[in-house]
Amino acid sequence: MNLWVLQDTSAKLTIQDVLANGQFEHCTSEVPNLGITRSAYWIKAVVINSSSEERMVLLIDHPEIEELDVYLNMNGSITRVVHGGQMRPRDTDKHNSPTFSYSLPIPYGGFADLYIRAKSDKQLQIPLFIQNEESSSTLKLNRNLFMGGYMGIMLVMFLYNLFIYFSIRERNYLYYVLYLLTVCITQLSFTGYSAFYLWPDKYWIIQHSSTTFTVITMIFAAEFMQRFIHVPDYIAKFISVKSIIYSVAIAGALACFIGYAVEGYQIIQLTSAVMAFYMLYISIKITWMGHRQARYFLGAWGIFVTGIMIFVAKDWGLLPYNDITKHMMMIGSAVEVVLLSFGLADKINVLRREKELSQAEALRMAKENERFIRDQNVVLEQKVTERTHALQESNDHLKRTQSQLVSAEKMASLGQLTAGIAHEINNPLNFISSNIPPLKRDLQDLKEVLDAYRAASKDNPAMRDIHALEERIGVDFTVKEVHEILACMETGAARTSEIVQGLRTFSRLDEDDLKEADINEGLRSTVVVLGPQFRDQVKVHYDLADLPPLECFPGKLNQLFMNLLNNAAHAVKQRHGESGGVVGISTRVEGDQVVVRIEDNGMGMDESIQARLFEPFFTTKEVGEGTGLGLSIAQGIAEKHHGRITVESVVAQGTVFTITLPVRRSTDYAKSA
Repeated sequence: MNLWVLQDTSAKLTIQDVLANGQFEHCTSEVPNLGITRSAYWIKAVVINSSSEERMVLLIDHPEIEELDVYLNMNGSITRVVHGGQMRPRDTDKHNSPTFSYSLPIPYGGFADLYIRAKSDKQLQIPLFIQNEESSSTLKLNRNLFMGGYMGIMLVMFLYNLFIYFSIRERNYLYYVLYLLTVCITQLSFTGYSAFYLWPDKYWIIQHSSTTFTVITMIFAAEFMQRFIHVPDYIAKFISVKSIIYSVAIAGALACFIGYAVEGYQIIQLTSAVMAFYMLYISIKITWMGHRQARYFLGAWGIFVTGIMIFVAKDWGLLPYNDITKHMMMIGSAVEVVLLSFGLADKINVLRREKELSQAEALRMAKENERFIRDQNVVLEQKVTERTHALQESNDHLKRTQSQLVSAEKMASLGQLTAGIAHEINNPLNFISSNIPPLKRDLQDLKEVLDAYRAASKDNPAMRDIHALEERIGVDFTVKEVHEILACMETGAARTSEIVQGLRTFSRLDEDDLKEADINEGLRSTVVVLGPQFRDQVKVHYDLADLPPLECFPGKLNQLFMNLLNNAAHAVKQRHGESGGVVGISTRVEGDQVVVRIEDNGMGMDESIQARLFEPFFTTKEVGEGTGLGLSIAQGIAEKHHGRITVESVVAQGTVFTITLPVRRSTDYAKSA
């Protein structure tokens, strides 16, 4: 077919302008390749219907023509057959397939001049085919079968790798699935299927889909390659070079969006070619380094790049336009995705082998660790045994120390008790010792009188003199004085008896069993024992109620009272010195419990001291004045009686200890205690 071409740089010439002033140039190529330009082109051909059919079919096999007009000039009459293109509303009666295929009303034996106006901001080619209806239908069917096969391959690969991704969560498969999707959409855009089936009449999407998805496909291809063959481990500058190419390609896409479609398309073509060959170079280099997966990628990518080169060579007229060259890009992409799937499958085998080796190594390490742990366990058991023995000895030592401290506390209490006894018994002894000399003198006088009477009675004449002697001595006064001395001695003896009785009541050394006792009596006897702590320095105020007999260990309770009263005496003397200290002792019955309150106006305690008050060995006294066990022992005695001790204290005001004890204890607990 002879073709003539006219370039319309203004893109505004009408058919009348072309007929009147058009200067067509003969086209030597069977498929006019008009390049990338903003110009519109007019193609002229003479069509003769030599077939037996009344109509012929025009096929323009380039779906990315944005504006397309077809005119027939028969016998001087101009008829517009087509007013279409990608960027114009589609006439479904005339444009019923992804390709531009139209019926030409030229009768059998007739002829007409065919004028075609085409404009596109992308690569513009005009492959023209004049066919009969049957040939046209066969061509469409073959084209659809080819596209169906291509889509089937891509869909199978997509679903297969998507399934593997969800199975093993390997990111290589995710990027590969995204790459498959964008490659497929890009090819559909190049062939017109996306504009016809996916987004018909969406002109902005139709205009930019091929360029946009070309950029996206390039990005996903590079990202997949980066992870599939671990490019950064071999090519240190890959990330920076990749980022530069990305930036330029995205800038080209943005240029298309804002109206610089020709410049943007050229930028995208250039960056796509650079990235394709750069990826080919990297795959060759990494394959040369011995990377197993790089061989698969090199084979697949090499075939894809070869398909692109054949497709571009067809556009540049270096290769003939035929079914192979026009579909070479799709063929290359289909072969590529299949080979890459093989590479991914092989990677699974590699990963499986690596996992087996890793598991074997892990098993070896586990056995080694098990042996090491066994050895360590033996050592640890020895150390644990040694430490247990040491801890047992330490615990025994602590128990012995604790017993010694408790004994020391008891000895301190006994010391105080002994001091009290010595002090209290000393006074009656003084009474006795101080009255013995007068008693001796009086007895001597009486002896002298008796001796005088005895002497007088011998001779009997001296009775007068004896009477005179009685008067001089004053026998009556002497007898009276003897009575007074004896009374004083009796008082001292009674006082001594009272003290001894108080000591016995306090200590209860002969009453270690559980029995009923008078708490008030125990409190009084304790104060008697602590007499040296209180006399002339601390006043004791009693407020004792009538209490029922309390089932208890009397000696233990007396020890509890002594510890609390001793602390109270120490606190008030520390604050008030020799006078002004007061200790109050009160008892009450509350239900089935007896409440004892020991209150003082001593130093008082802050919250931090109160929190640690009952801890063993905690004391606020100077070194040597206390062991820190008194209150701990007191708390233990209260708990032994099913009771409790509480404390309320205010600094510089005083402290109140409250002891709550049940009147009756359980027999079982008493036995266990």
